[in-house]
Amino acid sequence: MTSEDAARGRERTRGDGSADAEAGTKADAEVGARPDAEVEAKADAEVVSRFVEQFASQLVEAGMPRMPSRVFAALLASDSGALTAAELGDRLRVSPAAVSGAVRYLTQQHMVSREREPGTRRDLFRVHSNQWYEALGSRDAVLKRWENALREGVAGLGADTPAGRRLAETLAFFEFIEVELAEMMDRWRAHRKALFDHG
Repeated sequence: MTSEDAARGRERTRGDGSADAEAGTKADAEVGARPDAEVEAKADAEVVSRFVEQFASQLVEAGMPRMPSRVFAALLASDSGALTAAELGDRLRVSPAAVSGAVRYLTQQHMVSREREPGTRRDLFRVHSNQWYEALGSRDAVLKRWENALREGVAGLGADTPAGRRLAETLAFFEFIEVELAEMMDRWRAHRKALFDHG
């Protein structure tokens, strides 16, 4: 082999190596530019988890039990607004028994509804866009029961007694709230339609 042939060989080797290096650099750049779905999914899950715990804490401070608060917040933060008990358990890292007790409380409060997942025997728990309306609307029956009990109390104790007057004032307050709540719900329906019903 002549020195000239050797030089050509070195050039070919160097050229191939450079091309490989250039291709590798280009590939690295492409990989770097491509979003990492796994990392993004993890970040999204962390954002959702943080919201769930923060919002649940606010609900707990307002008087709702902790586990129903977490379940409700998890449903609220899910894209579909509906999750199975197993999915809720996985997301919140709690037992099936804890989820069962929480959804029972939430369904009784009209904050979530129970459905059957299509094609399966599993229950699906759904939070609706009007869940606050449903929850507040269910208070109407509660107010009526309180009012009836207060009326009986006023009649039994006597409207002219100090206790009877106190009960009468409480009754008047609940009657006022009942009327105001009904009117407020009517205004909310009109407001919601203007904001979210577009065609």
